[in-house]
Amino acid sequence: MECVYQNICGGCPLRGNSEQNYRQIKEQKVKGILNAALKQQNYVWENPIFLPDGTRRRAAMAFELKKGKLNLGFNENHNAQIVDCEKCLSLTPKVNAVLPSLRSFLEKLCAVKVLAKNKKKKLLPHNITKGDILILEADNGLDIVLETDADLDVNHRMEIFEFVNAVDEVIRFSFRRNALLQAEPIVEKIKPVINIGQYEIFVAPGTFLQASKEGQEALISKVTEYLGDVSGNIADLFCGIGTFSYPLALNSKNKIVAADVSKPLLKGFETSINKNMIHNIEIIEKNLFKYPFTAAELSKFEAVVLDPPRAGATAQVKELALLSNDAKLEKIVMVSCNPHSFVNDANVLINGGFVLQKAVMVDQFVYSNHTEMVALFTKK
Repeated sequence: MECVYQNICGGCPLRGNSEQNYRQIKEQKVKGILNAALKQQNYVWENPIFLPDGTRRRAAMAFELKKGKLNLGFNENHNAQIVDCEKCLSLTPKVNAVLPSLRSFLEKLCAVKVLAKNKKKKLLPHNITKGDILILEADNGLDIVLETDADLDVNHRMEIFEFVNAVDEVIRFSFRRNALLQAEPIVEKIKPVINIGQYEIFVAPGTFLQASKEGQEALISKVTEYLGDVSGNIADLFCGIGTFSYPLALNSKNKIVAADVSKPLLKGFETSINKNMIHNIEIIEKNLFKYPFTAAELSKFEAVVLDPPRAGATAQVKELALLSNDAKLEKIVMVSCNPHSFVNDANVLINGGFVLQKAVMVDQFVYSNHTEMVALFTKK
């Protein structure tokens, strides 16, 4: 579908192609990366899963007040300038529907002048001029996080309060000064939740989720399909909010050990486990880049699910590769959002005696250069 911003917006640079050409380009690019560097070529490449346009449930949009005009949108292609977007074809209808109200709110927020200390500690009039807005369509409403390096005073908070109360679809609004800090809820009508594996899951402010509900379900479907009838002790490494732990926990024969590094994220995970009275998930706070599960620890599992960030899971797959033939896991399922780091990690596993059985591409970042994969490794 054509977009008026497609020649300048960096969000989906491949939108100018027909749907058929786009899908061919995307698949050929990923297969080309795998064919060029993967040390094992005799694996099954399954038909890619392409998701429809308009399914992105979360967006990180930049805003800036410049010469009296508020720009709200995404960065230009290869440029930090903001493309002012009235709507985005990649986003869900509910997220698009709130953009006009959000724009009006940001104009009012930027108009608020407060006294702030400068470097010489003098109080001078100051107002918010730029920042980011994170929007998530949870299953029960919209969750919004404001990121800006300015402190909020009571007048800013009043604008936020009025905006949230005027827009029924917005159920929570939070604030943080940057992405490394935990977001502070300013207004919360009800707690945002999403459904995973028949469970209602609490979502903390600013939590990383799969970009679309459809993408989430596609990844869960392939992970559970690849694991098949394996049951027992299963490790969910780089677990996030527990996207794969929850469906695996539905099998009472499974004991899931879920590990990640983020305290706020794991706290929300634990809250949802307790709320749903799930007894077969154990959460471990662990930096898997610095302190991966050792080969000795991994030998206690029947299977491992890996869903690392773009950098991959080098330290962790090296430990998996050290497993002796007798201790090798029955199955390893890897979810990757970067085919380059996937190749690196896959080659470590292949050199360590695992076999790549099959892989599939899941395209939830429609018309972008980004893609995801799910792959199955087994012991020889």
